[in-house]
Amino acid sequence: MENRPGGGGIVGTETAAKAAPDGYTILLGSKGPLTVNPALYAKLPYDTLRDLAPISLVSMMPALLAVHPSLPVKSVTDLIALARSRPGQLTFSSSGNGGSGHLSGEQFATLAGVKMVHVPYKGTGPATTAVLSGEVTLSFGNVVALMPHVDAGRLRALGVTSAKRLSATPQLPTIAEAGLQGFEYVTWYGVLAPAGTPREVIGRLNGELVKIAKQPDMKEKLTSEGGDVIGSSPEEFVAFIKRELVSSAKLVKAANVKAE
Repeated sequence: MENRPGGGGIVGTETAAKAAPDGYTILLGSKGPLTVNPALYAKLPYDTLRDLAPISLVSMMPALLAVHPSLPVKSVTDLIALARSRPGQLTFSSSGNGGSGHLSGEQFATLAGVKMVHVPYKGTGPATTAVLSGEVTLSFGNVVALMPHVDAGRLRALGVTSAKRLSATPQLPTIAEAGLQGFEYVTWYGVLAPAGTPREVIGRLNGELVKIAKQPDMKEKLTSEGGDVIGSSPEEFVAFIKRELVSSAKLVKAANVKAE
């Protein structure tokens, strides 16, 4: 395994996209580099659909909407009402412009018809510290990272950002269930190969990945990390990526999000 960090996932994605299509180099890709970056950057060194061959969607990782306990809200409906009564006064933290925490907040504000102020930090740690200290009023953060603070009473959880309840926290409603119909924003991960990889190789890799996804220990591991396991066909993953490209472009444009 080679970690190639940098550029919001651009470096690693480009490396895989330009590798030999022989089946020996595959990419564990995610929503940001594959379907958000094309909307954020005018020019990328890769084209998601042209340069990569999707193999399988692997997992979905929703975020948790949590507020500082001093905020007088107990539900998503309460939060929307408060935000409407205080336009531009509520703040939310994220790990940086264009990240999942940022775009979750923008999606929420757009659908709810409210104005909130985004406060970017350099990483998830500072973004979490900001909402714990009350420096910002709310955050869309990692479920596993935030739940201990919720259990300790340092934060109040209002809902998860997925379309269905998360296996790890079935007691928490989705944001759609809790009052904002149509809301969904999840980070996802999938495996892809360089374009041109032989069809039989794609099929073999897909079969192995789907088999692994069904194993109890894999499900347990991903659930403990705040995700749900997904296994898909290459064709289903291609269709999913196409939908994500469209929805990300619409959100980035509507919220006027700019890359850092």
